[in-house]
Amino acid sequence: MPKDALNLKTPELTLEEHDRLQARNRELAQLAGGLAHEIRNPLSTIGMNLELLAEDLADEDSPRGRRMLRRIEALQGECSNLEDVLNAFLTFARAGQLKLRTGNLNQEVAEYISFLQPQADAAGIELRPHLDAALPAVRMDTNLIRQVLANLGRNAIQAMPDGGSLDFLTHRDGDRAILQVIDTGKGMTEPTRKQMFDAFFSTRSGGSGLGLPTVRRIVEAHLGTIDCESELGRGTRFTISLPISLETTS
Repeated sequence: MPKDALNLKTPELTLEEHDRLQARNRELAQLAGGLAHEIRNPLSTIGMNLELLAEDLADEDSPRGRRMLRRIEALQGECSNLEDVLNAFLTFARAGQLKLRTGNLNQEVAEYISFLQPQADAAGIELRPHLDAALPAVRMDTNLIRQVLANLGRNAIQAMPDGGSLDFLTHRDGDRAILQVIDTGKGMTEPTRKQMFDAFFSTRSGGSGLGLPTVRRIVEAHLGTIDCESELGRGTRFTISLPISLETTS
């Protein structure tokens, strides 16, 4: 990435700030769970009634009947979109609740690359891992770290509609384990780069706007930082820094 590329860096949290963040995370997760319950019940009722109406109109062959069926199908689509947004918000709200264990970050990256390979091949994208064999273990919630990789990988592939390359690099920097995800995609404008971690901000039609904010919450909950450099027409690099573990892997 060129030196003049746009850069955005999240600050490293102190232990006191991390404790306050965890308390807010627990409160948000509790509120989100209650909100989801209150929304899902009427949403389920609406969906069920729309399905019954669609069944009643299935054999209707008049122009009026076909118009009504199309409108019902549109409403069913909107209900499905609302369910997707709700699920994304729950994931965002619960991203700070960790189940930590000492593990191998390289292993998680390698397994994700294997999972992503068929999709990358279909999109004409070369996956290039550069994983430091001497990388120390980190304390992490493996399910949430996989979610981070999935979000960054998905965004990178969407940014390379004409193909390209996607690099995954790991190395040690002092008491930190570093993961970099670098694509050769379209890059971002400065306004987009500045807002990309804001909840519900999205440049993609139909996007929830919670993917990168969720990534940031997960990384910060691990006492980590996430940086982003991007240049239009050249690509984007995300750099994640996590504290290494003083424990040995089991």
